[in-house]
Amino acid sequence: MTLGRLKAWSIYAALAVIALSAADPGMARAETADAAHGEYLVRAAGCISCHTQKDGKGAFLAGGRAIESPYGNFYSSNITPDPETGIGAWSDEDFVHALRHGESPDGTTYYPAFPFASYSAMRRQDMLDIKAYLFTAAPVRQENRDHELRFPFSWRFSIYPWRWLFFSSGEAEPAPALSAVEQRGRYLVDVLGHCAECHTPRNMVGGLKRAQPLAGTRYGPGGTVPNITPDTETGIGDWSVGDFVFFFQSGLKPDGDDVQGEMRDVIEDGLRHLSKEDLQAIAAYLKSVPAIRHAVRPAKRRAVSSEYDEW
Repeated sequence: MTLGRLKAWSIYAALAVIALSAADPGMARAETADAAHGEYLVRAAGCISCHTQKDGKGAFLAGGRAIESPYGNFYSSNITPDPETGIGAWSDEDFVHALRHGESPDGTTYYPAFPFASYSAMRRQDMLDIKAYLFTAAPVRQENRDHELRFPFSWRFSIYPWRWLFFSSGEAEPAPALSAVEQRGRYLVDVLGHCAECHTPRNMVGGLKRAQPLAGTRYGPGGTVPNITPDTETGIGDWSVGDFVFFFQSGLKPDGDDVQGEMRDVIEDGLRHLSKEDLQAIAAYLKSVPAIRHAVRPAKRRAVSSEYDEW
């Protein structure tokens, strides 16, 4: 083959790769997935504190952690790259579909205890980076534990009316009224951090009360979850950006009290590992959301069939 023909074939090959990448953007992204960035995103998304059991009782990311709710206990799944009991056999598209649409590769619909309603708005590249990091973890052979739910929520098909009423998929659109820093904070709070999943009250069928975003609830995982809107009486309106950053790094509130329970794990496994710039962005966004006066008081435990004013 002459030098001229070799150059020509090289050009044709390069053009073919470019054409294939344009036809299938997922292919190009998969080739450039960044596991190091994925580790950062796993911290930001709270994956560790949900998918690893407390007190070192289970393997890293192997699932089995209980998530309490008025409907019973959900148990997180194994997201290690074990091909039989974890996600090791999943393709990039399987992983993206699970986060975007809340369905496993075999078509099983997830309960919203897995916060796919928030993750659905994640950028595709971030999803692929997360997958790349998860596939660097040690594979652990551990079967997923069945949820322990009350009737009728134990029937998985009961999730379909919920999806029809409360779920829509797709990447988040920018909010033009926000600054660049607030936009970043919004993505960290509403999408990756899925803060609304715990901090927003729910109705009796588990839908978020959209009129009270981040206003706190008496029926969150593990109990009472506070109002984190900038209301000065019932929320965090008196907190400065510095107060937020120090809290995210240490778990200490401005009054010197330390946080416990689920939020302690969110900080230890996630927030304290984020950059100062991202923590400041989270603070800026939380200070920008509408203030909602909502005093959250501890709830008396009642049967799920009772009439709730909020969940």
